[in-house]
Amino acid sequence: MGWWRIGADTLAGGRFVVSPLAETVAALKALHAGRAGHPGERGWLAEHLPAYRARIAAEPLDGLLVRAAISPTWNADFLTPTPLGEGERCFEEEVAVVRATGQPAALADLAVSVGGPVPEPLASARDLPGRLAELLTWVWRETVLPEWPRRRRVMEADVTARTARLARDGWAAALDELCPGKMRWLGNGRLQVNARDYPPRSVEGGRLLLVPVTPKTGWVSWDATREGDERYAIVYPCAGVLAHGAGPAVPEALGALLGPARAGVLLRLEAPLSTSQLVALTGQGLGSVGRHLKVLHDAGLVRRRRAGRSVLYDWTEAGAVLVRAQRPAP
Repeated sequence: MGWWRIGADTLAGGRFVVSPLAETVAALKALHAGRAGHPGERGWLAEHLPAYRARIAAEPLDGLLVRAAISPTWNADFLTPTPLGEGERCFEEEVAVVRATGQPAALADLAVSVGGPVPEPLASARDLPGRLAELLTWVWRETVLPEWPRRRRVMEADVTARTARLARDGWAAALDELCPGKMRWLGNGRLQVNARDYPPRSVEGGRLLLVPVTPKTGWVSWDATREGDERYAIVYPCAGVLAHGAGPAVPEALGALLGPARAGVLLRLEAPLSTSQLVALTGQGLGSVGRHLKVLHDAGLVRRRRAGRSVLYDWTEAGAVLVRAQRPAP
């Protein structure tokens, strides 16, 4: 397994960062795979996959480049540059880092991702970083930017919920939940970052960045080229997903009692969520979600508590009993 040794100072200074480029790379990976990672992604994929495939068919070298850069074991490093972590950057600023990669460095990264010599015609092609930057710009402009405000709300709500978990239960619990099954806190300053047999890395003294994306994917990256400014990023999938899917099925009796929309809000509150996260997950308006939460709170079915500047809601004991009584017996 691959693991990092993380010093106490690095852990204490860890921060969440929203990255338009990371979201675009995650979207490219979903388009490349051609299948939805979760129900909320199906509508988006159905809308954009035909245009993506048409573009790849028109530029076969782009298809070869994506297949080489997105490997089952490792992404080419120049595809996934580590965010600067100094305030949010716009997409154009971030993709400029990809474009500025030297051709020899790009070929070296591709050799690692393919696990051997870079195949022709990629090996003799010119300006692979520029070509990849243009493809990422297309993915951003055509498939991510039109719904960026909604994606951003999902990411910000995820950060709010995880920050509350961090404040309540500490870094070990917060890190364990980032990528279940792949990442876990091992103790003694060690964090398992994937299940691959990679050599350990020391992250002591560097900056730890946690980067949410809405597609169900993730990766790690680092930039240790500037002494005294080493950065290590963990890109992880949001717990909440885009609200294209139907969400949890509302039991008929619970829907009749509370109304389908209000029951749908209640069903999602097994884990603490903010109002903005519920808006992103349900697709309902902010006013509607707020009214449902007030009714559920007044009825004693949900509780609310403050986490920093946000308010999180989850079930009371009565709410948990009501929801679980409507679930079919295993």
